[in-house]
Amino acid sequence: MTATAPVAHPLQENVSKVLPTLREHARWTDDNRRLHEATLDALAGTGALRMRVPARYSGEETDFATLQSVIGEIARGDGAAAWNTAVWSMCAWLAGLFPDQVQDEVFADPDVRVCGVLSPSAQARPDGSDMIIDGRWSFVSGAPHSQWQVVLAMAPAPGGDGVWPVMALVPTAELQLEDDWFTSGLRGTGSLTTIADNVRVPMERVLPLPLVLQGQYATELNQASPVWNAPMMATGSACFAGAAVGLARAAVETFHDRLPGRKITYTAYDSRREAPVTHLHVAEAAYLADEAEFHARRIAGDLDRKGLAREPWTLPERIAARAALGRTFRQAAGAVEALATASGGSGLYSTDPIQRIRRDVQALNLHALMHPDTNAELYGRVLCGLDPNTSYL
Repeated sequence: MTATAPVAHPLQENVSKVLPTLREHARWTDDNRRLHEATLDALAGTGALRMRVPARYSGEETDFATLQSVIGEIARGDGAAAWNTAVWSMCAWLAGLFPDQVQDEVFADPDVRVCGVLSPSAQARPDGSDMIIDGRWSFVSGAPHSQWQVVLAMAPAPGGDGVWPVMALVPTAELQLEDDWFTSGLRGTGSLTTIADNVRVPMERVLPLPLVLQGQYATELNQASPVWNAPMMATGSACFAGAAVGLARAAVETFHDRLPGRKITYTAYDSRREAPVTHLHVAEAAYLADEAEFHARRIAGDLDRKGLAREPWTLPERIAARAALGRTFRQAAGAVEALATASGGSGLYSTDPIQRIRRDVQALNLHALMHPDTNAELYGRVLCGLDPNTSYL
């Protein structure tokens, strides 16, 4: 039995109308390793790219439940488009932590696309009122279609006491793009490598990451919004969980759409041999898709509730959000795998969306910060009274 879904937001209804466009170009996107221009135009037309743009810049500034549902709806049409929308939403949220004059520049176009990764794989050094950044970042989803990138680099800490990671906003026009995105899953995200070669960044576009993780940054205008009254990792968890839930739903819909008129042999249990039992696979997929959605909605619900009440987040609550994200990913992958098995050999054809959905959801489960085992281990440590083994909370 499927849990009762929230009432659809106009943004979700807008996306539903363009699903045929997303599905039409999904194979092209997968083959060409970047989103089709028609897909980008369709997403922009729905308003989905404005979900984490502040309202004062003509953004939607939606609640987390809506954000997650819209991204899930996009994933019903194209997993790569959903993942990139989640990345752009998360990075727009990060841009909302910077000073107002920086936001004025970034959000001058409310349909701006901001990409980024959370790996401090570059170096930064102060030079007067600027930072000079050198280095490279891999897995930068949506970089070919973005105007800005959130970059992380290691910089001298205050007082000369070692180094610490900083977060900076850089126009993608000032970065080199290395087309090395040749993967099995999420191929259409264009998650290539970006390179900074002596890039000069004004200091107002630089923030210390440790303080961002502690929730010490957000402009006064954004602090008044429940959207920015939330931890960074829990915010990301809500965004990316939507993509996993949508992919699981897409697999369920794809499987059932081709049942009418198709002869399927439903194999009953036979103790003399091991054979696939299609009925059981379909039921298992339905269970797992529902379970994935349950965990995803819980993250969004906590963010909306605590944001409106302006309640602080405890450490266990932050860790529970990451754990719920990992569980969402795992259950979604299980749902897709069950249906891929039930599809039999037909699911191997490149024309069958099931194989693309399967590859995309497998790729989700390999993400360093979202890997189900990583997040479960973190959650288990805390449940056993140990300290977390990461600062990304």
